[in-house]
Amino acid sequence: MLNPLHLRTLSAVVRTGSFAEAARELGYTPSAVSQQISALERAIGIPLFERAAHSVRTADAARFIAERGAELLAALEGLEEEIGAFTSGRLGRLRLGTFPTAGARVVPHAIASLTRDRPEAEILLDENEPDDCLPAVLRGDLDIALVYAYDLVPRSWPDELTATPLLDETLVVLLPTDHAATRGDRVRLESLREATWIASRDGSAGSTCLLRLCAAHDFVPRIAYRSNDYDVVQGLVSAGVGVALVPALGHQPANDLRALRPAGDPVRRSVLALHRTANTNPLLVPALAALQAACRAVAGEFLTPAGSR
Repeated sequence: MLNPLHLRTLSAVVRTGSFAEAARELGYTPSAVSQQISALERAIGIPLFERAAHSVRTADAARFIAERGAELLAALEGLEEEIGAFTSGRLGRLRLGTFPTAGARVVPHAIASLTRDRPEAEILLDENEPDDCLPAVLRGDLDIALVYAYDLVPRSWPDELTATPLLDETLVVLLPTDHAATRGDRVRLESLREATWIASRDGSAGSTCLLRLCAAHDFVPRIAYRSNDYDVVQGLVSAGVGVALVPALGHQPANDLRALRPAGDPVRRSVLALHRTANTNPLLVPALAALQAACRAVAGEFLTPAGSR
């Protein structure tokens, strides 16, 4: 197999016409140059130079190999540059999974930052619920998955995954502005005992959280409408057909509704980034940093970057 080092030395000797000049150019001794050329000649099976006492004459084979070798060396240098770009995170592919509300509020900031700082990198996005993203991370189909966990519905993650906390969302009660319970800056859940509720689908973590929170206040909410689309939930509340408990990322301020914390200790949903601990993708570190910065960018009354409580 040809040695790229020997090809570079051959090119220098052919260009300068001298072992000594090539040695000075490359920073080698003339003896080292001679040894490398001899090794190349043994590898290909023919002499490359006619050696005299004080000079060498370049054979046609040497010119041919040097010319074609230059193409190979240029390609090798290009590959080395690309490898350097990949290992530094300037080049490569990152596959990110997210749930809808984080996809709308957090992820755009992170992707904008990554594509601005690493325009050659390819960022792929897939939107799904955490229970669907989790197997994809374990299979290696996703590098990072954004997931959530409610305080009242604890979750654990597989041992082979690393979890990076990103954001704490306060759960808020959405009420029409003319609702009697909107008179203060907090709402007592007991006052909504007779209310019609809007919730996420039956069995979901959000719906389970609502049931457990209401149970702690000694009532079962009367759920009439269900949707996993928080725009739909907010629209129903604005229309005055019910009230809802939603995480802060699912709430967009509007003139016809109010978002109030439940009275008592705050109830939260945590947003985390999961990745396989063994994943060596160089884009992982900058992607996590971009997601953390994005969470700081959306911080507000009901949104707190992880670690900032």
